[in-house]
Amino acid sequence: MSGFDVVVIIAIILCARLAIRLVSRYLKIKNQDQSSNDKESS
Repeated sequence: MSGFDVVVIIAIILCARLAIRLVSRYLKIKNQDQSSNDKESS
């Protein structure tokens, strides 16, 4: 395993962590918007 392989693996792991964080934050905001819309309509 060369040094370049190690760098690529670290970059992939960091990108995956960032994507998971963004998706979870998006879903949380989406759920909050839906709950606030439900409260306004009822």
